Amino acid sequence: MYFTDRGIEELEDRRGDEQLSVEWLAARMRTFVDEHPEFEDAIERLATFLARDDVDEPGNLAG
Repeated sequence: MYFTDRGIEELEDRRGDEQLSVEWLAARMRTFVDEHPEFEDAIERLATFLARDDVDEPGNLAG
């Protein structure tokens, strides 16, 4: 288990039953970067990864 898995598990435990919008997630990510600018590159990479999650899926005609 990676160290970061602990944070992911906490997120899942605390918010796993909630329906969250992408708009809410984007706002929280912006707030995080405002408070922790040293993580801007990592958050940008995560946002891009999430935005393109379905691009390489087999059978997807959008990509």
